[in-house]
Amino acid sequence: MVTAHTTTAIPLEEVERFLYKEARFADTHSYDDWEALWADDAVYWVPAQADDIDPTMQMSIIFDNRARIGTRVRQFHTGKRHAQTPPSRLCRSVTNIELLEQDGDEVLVASNVLIVESRERGTQLWAARCEHRLRREGDDLRLVTKKVMLVDIDRAVYTLAFIV
Repeated sequence: MVTAHTTTAIPLEEVERFLYKEARFADTHSYDDWEALWADDAVYWVPAQADDIDPTMQMSIIFDNRARIGTRVRQFHTGKRHAQTPPSRLCRSVTNIELLEQDGDEVLVASNVLIVESRERGTQLWAARCEHRLRREGDDLRLVTKKVMLVDIDRAVYTLAFIV
């Protein structure tokens, strides 16, 4: 017996709630909760140059698979991430959320993010255009890919020692 797999559209309101929750987890250093948002086949990418480079052939600031995301979170828990001692105070705004495409249980979403980072050296603004591919897994959404395209990537980048 074959059962039909039905998919339903992922509403914009659910996507918005998910992106806001992801931002809150990152801002409050709730790394275990943040890590739990990722799918098993996830990719987290912050290009170091142009937005459309091949990350397997050119340098990236971050190009992590799911295992590396877990390693990154465990490193934060060691207390040995001296660039984050004390941790940055963060506040991000997520805006201009758009559903770009929907394919079954997956949706591609674009958004803008502005992160305010407060450290002893002062306050730094980080602006980016983000793309998230989200997948419905059971009742939950999971991050399949996250691409963060920093606006100021053509200039010297301060130490990026927090989850962007």
